[in-house]
Amino acid sequence: MAVGRSAALKVDWTKIGTSLGIKGQTAAALQAFKKRNEDARRKVTVLSEQPQNIDFSHYRSILKNQAVVDEIENHFKSFKPATYDVGRQIKAIETFEAQAVKNAEETKGKVDMELKDLEKTLKNIEEARPFEDLTVDEVAAARPDIDERTAQLVSKGRWHVPGYKEKFGDLSVL
Repeated sequence: MAVGRSAALKVDWTKIGTSLGIKGQTAAALQAFKKRNEDARRKVTVLSEQPQNIDFSHYRSILKNQAVVDEIENHFKSFKPATYDVGRQIKAIETFEAQAVKNAEETKGKVDMELKDLEKTLKNIEEARPFEDLTVDEVAAARPDIDERTAQLVSKGRWHVPGYKEKFGDLSVL
């Protein structure tokens, strides 16, 4: 039991929640478990501070009915605290922990892939030349659909780009 107590005292509850990224119902269940654990430890501490031995001779000297004291003393001596097999709960906790670690590793992998993609995009943005320095051929090479659309408009005899006059005005009067 002393090993269990020392292990329970070393549990860092805040680290469990933050490092595993526990949220929602799982976080609420963890908080409830933490509260029950703290309440149980508090009760154990209070009970362990109370005196453990009973002076039955004192009760025999002040009570007239000695049979009651003898009966209580016999029950006290024969009392064995109930023991519980916590193996099932420990197994459930270990299963939960394994699942949480697996989910955390999957999330870490996804985040790492996203970070690499974002770093690649950022590097591309930083290394890109300003728009003013690009030539028409470079824009057409990067976006062939622009070149195709222009060829389509010219083949139909449309020399004006739709929306150009509304956006930039009519320069034909100059």
